[in-house]
Amino acid sequence: MSMAIDSLGPAKFLSPLSRTVDGRDEVPYQIVHRQESGAPDGLFFEMAGPRKQLYFDGAEVKAGVVTCGGLCPGLNNVIRSLYYELSHAYGVPEIYGFTYGYKGLDPARGGEPIRLTAEFVDPIHKRGGTVIGTSRGPVDSHVALDNLMARGINILFCVGGDGTQRGANDLHLEAQRRNYPLAVVGIPKTIDNDVGFVASTFGFSTAVEAARDILDNAHMEARSVQNGISLVKVMGRNAGFIAAGATIASQDVNFTLIPELPFGLEGEHGFLEALKRRIQKRAHAVIVVAEGAGQDLLAAGPEERDASGNVKLKDIGPFLRDRIEACFREAGIPIAMRYFDPSYLIRSRPANCEDSILCDFYARNAVHAAMAGKTGLVIGNLHDKFIHVPVEALVAEKKCLDPGDAPWHAVLAATGQPARFFS
Repeated sequence: MSMAIDSLGPAKFLSPLSRTVDGRDEVPYQIVHRQESGAPDGLFFEMAGPRKQLYFDGAEVKAGVVTCGGLCPGLNNVIRSLYYELSHAYGVPEIYGFTYGYKGLDPARGGEPIRLTAEFVDPIHKRGGTVIGTSRGPVDSHVALDNLMARGINILFCVGGDGTQRGANDLHLEAQRRNYPLAVVGIPKTIDNDVGFVASTFGFSTAVEAARDILDNAHMEARSVQNGISLVKVMGRNAGFIAAGATIASQDVNFTLIPELPFGLEGEHGFLEALKRRIQKRAHAVIVVAEGAGQDLLAAGPEERDASGNVKLKDIGPFLRDRIEACFREAGIPIAMRYFDPSYLIRSRPANCEDSILCDFYARNAVHAAMAGKTGLVIGNLHDKFIHVPVEALVAEKKCLDPGDAPWHAVLAATGQPARFFS
């Protein structure tokens, strides 16, 4: 698989920045290899960072940013850092926020973009959400490019997940077909931390911290009554990183259920029997379930998709709550059930310190790439280095929690649960 990054053309302008990165520097995908295997073959990524030579003259550039998909802590931090790097470092005079996701790129569906200024962006990093709004769903790339060309936009930053980056790639390809010099640079946004070639997405650390706080409350609820059971559903459509991270941080969780490991409910080795044994022994229990876990247990129905093309998940939380209550009712064991679904409370929070720093690095590296004329890429990070990832490679690679790796073994050690539940 080639990791070469497209460029708009030769870089003609000298960068105003004192520190630059040599464009020949690369970052390997994997840094661990067995000694006897010799030097590792594999993927190498172009290192992100400021270039000595630029494609664009900052004084003549107009830039835009769009935020798409669900909310995530740190969106406003990204917008703010994009603005300040463009304005302060490169002297870009006009920067616009296209409102309510890709809808804002279509004049027939969106309103006028917001002209970003220092006064406008100055306080926004202290708020959750996104000041320019968001939505799900694509945009006609032909219509969007017409709009960008009419406004003289040379650079577009697309902040979002898989669907957003697929849309960004469509815009990049449409601009290439029409020979319009538009640098399209993606910044990966998913609270679930399941993006390939990205060690950590912004918002994940905040989500784990918030989920840990909720688990503290859930644990207190469960311990304060006889046979108290607290069930907490957290985000994680295809990956259990938040569930695992919050479990390890909390150390008060007894069962963690994730999408990567199917689980059985009934029988001697099923989840319900293990929960029953826990209640009989300790008289309380805390359960964390990722939203994508146990989908095979729910009644099958017609597949539905949201506006971004994601399959709509069936709600494992109420299903599991009802099955737990029915199990203990049939066993004649009284319980006090507490169910928590804090997803919207978590994703709308402001970013914590770790995510604030990460957002800043993502944004500034995105600006460096765009000013150098790089296009059709997403900023990634591996081994504490920021990299350029071709959009096609990123949307094709999903990251999951490996049950054989250290984080899941830490979960098993913290909870004491069996490695698997099966009927």
